[in-house]
Amino acid sequence: MPIDRMTAFARPTLLAVGIALLVGIVPDADAQRRGSAPRTPPGPTACTDFYSFHNKDWLAATPAPARGTVSALGELRQLAQRQQIELLQAAQQPQNDVQRVLGDFWASGMNEAAVEAEGAQPIAQLLGQIDGIRRVRQIPAVIAGLHQIGIPVLFNFSADLDLADPTRHIGYFTQGGLGLPDPAYYTRPDAESQALLVRYRDEYIIPILRLTGVSEEDAADAAAQVLDLEMRIAQKSRDVLTARDPKNNYALAPVRDTDRRYRRLQLTGFLKTQGVEDENISLANPELFAELDALVGALPVPQWQHYLRFHLGATVAPYLSQPWRDADYAFRGQILRGEAQPDSREVQVLEAIDRAAGPLLAREYVARHLSSGTRARAEIIADQVRDALLDGIERSSWLSAQAKTEAKAKVEALRIDIGAPNEDLTAALPAMDRASFGTNMLQASAWRHREEMQRIGRTDVPRRWDVLPQHPALAYDIVQNRLLVTAAVLQPPVLDMTREGPAHYGAYGALVGHELGRSVDVRGRAVDAQGEIRDWWSQADRNGWDGITSVLARQYSAFPYPGLTAVSVDGERTRDENAADLAGVELAWQAFSTAVPDPEETQAQQFFAAWAELWRQQSAAFAATRAAQEAPNAPGQWRVNGPLTNLPAFGAAFSCKADTPMQRAEDDQVTIWR
Repeated sequence: MPIDRMTAFARPTLLAVGIALLVGIVPDADAQRRGSAPRTPPGPTACTDFYSFHNKDWLAATPAPARGTVSALGELRQLAQRQQIELLQAAQQPQNDVQRVLGDFWASGMNEAAVEAEGAQPIAQLLGQIDGIRRVRQIPAVIAGLHQIGIPVLFNFSADLDLADPTRHIGYFTQGGLGLPDPAYYTRPDAESQALLVRYRDEYIIPILRLTGVSEEDAADAAAQVLDLEMRIAQKSRDVLTARDPKNNYALAPVRDTDRRYRRLQLTGFLKTQGVEDENISLANPELFAELDALVGALPVPQWQHYLRFHLGATVAPYLSQPWRDADYAFRGQILRGEAQPDSREVQVLEAIDRAAGPLLAREYVARHLSSGTRARAEIIADQVRDALLDGIERSSWLSAQAKTEAKAKVEALRIDIGAPNEDLTAALPAMDRASFGTNMLQASAWRHREEMQRIGRTDVPRRWDVLPQHPALAYDIVQNRLLVTAAVLQPPVLDMTREGPAHYGAYGALVGHELGRSVDVRGRAVDAQGEIRDWWSQADRNGWDGITSVLARQYSAFPYPGLTAVSVDGERTRDENAADLAGVELAWQAFSTAVPDPEETQAQQFFAAWAELWRQQSAAFAATRAAQEAPNAPGQWRVNGPLTNLPAFGAAFSCKADTPMQRAEDDQVTIWR
């Protein structure tokens, strides 16, 4: 899992009140009768609230922000950003061709006077092409041209492994074309969702259209037309969870049939524009594409022009002059992400370069910031956690014998990639100069799109990483059965080479366990060791998993949501991630105790302390509320405490008695691989 999935938690004072109620502490009645002040309830201990106990200094020194979330892992992201900025600054005196490209790109972005002077000039030609549409049959060519420079409109098209033949890449047509991140935003009937749609139209679509040249008197009507088209797309789109499942995005089809099925979309012409000559593509949502095809013929040309102008403008707004950036931040930054203030110019330019030319920066980052010693340590621990998972599968009381055989085969075949992908860039480096940041963005974006398209139809390239090496992340790639560990994540607090070994297992090892466990749990059961999409669990295996995780869901649903009143954790929505957290700590503990038999009490405490430090967070009320409604994970307090309450080793390390808040009675404990 990418480790930047953050949720919210409370201020220390609120935590103290919650703990006092939990353990039944009441004021001293005699003291009250005597007129003296009641005793102050004791603070959290390791056995009542380990998260608050161990992180008390950090929580006290880190007040909740006015907006958004601050966290330990957020601090790691900021460190990685600073490291990348230093590399880009050093590239002003380049030592190789990649540094020259990066140096020019950075210089153009930091030349704010030039960016302001250019205004919308970098996209003037593209806007002219949209304005030049006179007939509906011209619309598909403009759509294809925007995709060619990395601006996906109407749908998404990308390169990935053929799930029926994982040795080759094919092109995937998938849903997209929306300005909001989830189709449900358009279809939910509740008042909050409807209010967001109004704000989206009035505070984002209208300002962007105005910046692209739509007159003030026409902007409101044009925005309504954009929203109408997006509503039609959203109504035929799948929910986010369904769309994220690889098997739901796979349906092989001959390219030659696409124009017969979707003659208005002209998909063969689209593929030719992208430089794709393969005989087959994947198109898994034919109902959506039938609707898109119908819309090309049914909607008037001006409505399409408004839609295309808006999506072009919305995509490039962060890279143009201040009015564009202000419009983007006012909605996406403040309303959608809940940010308190825009990032610095340096961070904005860095994120732009990462988005358009990330693989180039990755080369320089890995060379500078991943030592051979750190890589070796990461590989050793990951292999040990894998061994622990194999042992856990063998011990499992809920997996059938056949499922155990399948699971062990899959874990044994699983590949662990540390640092960065082992592949060369296949296209010539993008042309860059120091004159125009917006033009450089389009050039780099087109270059990266060409890089992706060149994978299609080939069997001699590995599947790309879904994360960049310079971004802190651990992720399990279900399609290729591999664990991806980026160079940037191998730093404190995940892997701190200045600390003792137990901390390496408690933080990095537990994150590895979280991801490796997903290879054979309810998610990993969909793909077998050979990469074939099939459910290799029996009904008994499914029942066993559901029985375990339903208890876990009840445990988490009883936890109050930190920082919010009368709100509890959604144990059902967070069920699978909570199970993965528990599995991760279980596997990391076994790997550690195998590497260090009979660890000393202080070593065990260091292990659990490292786990607690990973998830310390402070959130604004808005961010906490949004996370309570949408986040796939529990908040930081319960990511720490939830698994540990089920682990006897934690109780032993801190001498916690059974049935205390941090140590459930044995019969109430949940175990997955222990």
